[in-house]
Amino acid sequence: MPSWMKPVAITLDCPEPLALAAFYQQATGLEQHPDSNADFAGLNGEHGLLLGFQRVDDYRAPSWPGQVVPQQLHVCFRVEGDLEAVEARLLESGAHRPGHQPHGDKARVLTDPAGHPFCIVR
Repeated sequence: MPSWMKPVAITLDCPEPLALAAFYQQATGLEQHPDSNADFAGLNGEHGLLLGFQRVDDYRAPSWPGQVVPQQLHVCFRVEGDLEAVEARLLESGAHRPGHQPHGDKARVLTDPAGHPFCIVR
């Protein structure tokens, strides 16, 4: 089936775009977009996909797994090698590990420093 739309950006709301971009840059190795600033920061991904972070005043972090503040977006990242080692590095970088882990040994749910849930999967 021919595609007539291609994703060009995924953007997360947050209180501090440069700080959140730095977290994901350390985790993914993606390069920071040259026009990044205090209101909008981006990382250049594969195939032209930009991972963006935009400042939102009065930002409220998602409450995962509860839905008091819905997550609205959940990004998954494939990891190579030992899942536990990658998780440990992410925790040292500022990620958090919620108690609810629905995927057993196949994946981990973490939250980034702004509270967005994301998964790392084998």
